[in-house]
Amino acid sequence: MEDYRRIADRLAEEILTGRLKPGERLPPQRVFARRRRIAGSTAGRVYAELVRRGLVVGEVGRGTFVRAGPVPSGRALIEAEAEAQSASASEGEAAGARINLELNYPFAEGQSELLAAGLAPLLRADVLAEVTRTAPATGTPAAREAVAGLLGGPGWRLPPQRVLFAGNARQAIAGALASLVRPGGRVGVEALTYPLVKEIAARLGITLVPLAMDEEGMRTDGLVAAHRAAPLSAVYVQPTLHNPTSVTMGDGRRRELAGALRELGLPVIEDRIWSFLRDGRAGPTPLASYAPERTYVVDGLSKRVAPGLTVGFLVVPEGRVEAVAEALRSGGWTAGRFAMEAAVRWIEGGTVERLVAAKRADARTRQRLVEEWLAEFGVRADPYAYYTWWELPPPWRADMFTAAAAAHGVAVTPGPAFAVEPQRNRAAHPTTPGSLAPTTPGSPADAVRLGLASVPVPVLEEALRILRDVARGGP
Repeated sequence: MEDYRRIADRLAEEILTGRLKPGERLPPQRVFARRRRIAGSTAGRVYAELVRRGLVVGEVGRGTFVRAGPVPSGRALIEAEAEAQSASASEGEAAGARINLELNYPFAEGQSELLAAGLAPLLRADVLAEVTRTAPATGTPAAREAVAGLLGGPGWRLPPQRVLFAGNARQAIAGALASLVRPGGRVGVEALTYPLVKEIAARLGITLVPLAMDEEGMRTDGLVAAHRAAPLSAVYVQPTLHNPTSVTMGDGRRRELAGALRELGLPVIEDRIWSFLRDGRAGPTPLASYAPERTYVVDGLSKRVAPGLTVGFLVVPEGRVEAVAEALRSGGWTAGRFAMEAAVRWIEGGTVERLVAAKRADARTRQRLVEEWLAEFGVRADPYAYYTWWELPPPWRADMFTAAAAAHGVAVTPGPAFAVEPQRNRAAHPTTPGSLAPTTPGSPADAVRLGLASVPVPVLEEALRILRDVARGGP
């Protein structure tokens, strides 16, 4: 097998000689591995080596871009690595270390102690034998009741028998898509969408169709126009705290969208993974309450609780339980029994409720820092969101700013990582006014997303100060 360093050397030469230009996006790792006829793990090591050398920036799986600007010398890289290794681990992200605002997993004070208390009963020998058995996609009666109580509210009552379980929310999305859309089918999504939905669609052989957006999210007229031009099989939407823009769709738009979906006969996947930050705060009613017969609701515990031991939820329309459960089983996407039992105890014991309250307060604290440090810029944010969409001042572009921020030790996500490319046959996908096409002001090519959740508050403040100074300085 060819040494990954030799492959990295050849790519480095292409970057340094200009054959790969600043801002150019490298192919996804799986595509790179297929083209080079190497293992996926080898491709991952190649990309990691290029990051280590300072030649590319970005997070593998979301977008890897050639750096814009001068590349550090070998000595500078060695010195930077030595400085990072000697930094104090107690500070989380110390001076000289990489501050990662791409990852976005919130952590509450005292979280580990709360979770440990909920897990303790499961570790008894007599209980452990039972909770380490396999579990069906339909879970257990106790798990269905617990999740129905967690997700339901005044505007939406869901029958427990329609709750299914996946390993995480991403797998719940995959299961829903696999059950609804055949390979080659078309799924309408917001023009900016969750990057892993693009990965899931590619693996399932599904074409994503970008739909027009405005200040409330997905536009109904854009959906109707796209479906009439070439029929869609389903729609995927994030109506509450849309990632990356943090936009929340109003009740009027939700009713309008539900009416259009019903008229067109389209099923919809409603991703509510971040909605817990707005629930109970005069937030809008779930889209599922307006069209329960065609809405597949995705949620989970990765953001509410922790990413490492989690479970995904999928609430399906009446009569669709067995078909979607089969898709989850076939894809190997069902939840582990231990995680499911832990979730029941965390929900029923009040742990999830306490963590949610703490994370809502934490998100507001972090958004106030954004307001303080980036007030002079075009930052779109919701006071309850854990991320913000920064429309950069000219002449900055996403690739240049991402590289400049990385050179100062801060990793951000470039806007194009969220963009869904329209089909080449534009007759099959007309441009709808208001869509976030790459040529329009505020487009993803001119924006970055900042994830606010994963670093300690003092480190986040330092990162925002650095980013402000970088933006002021110009490319």
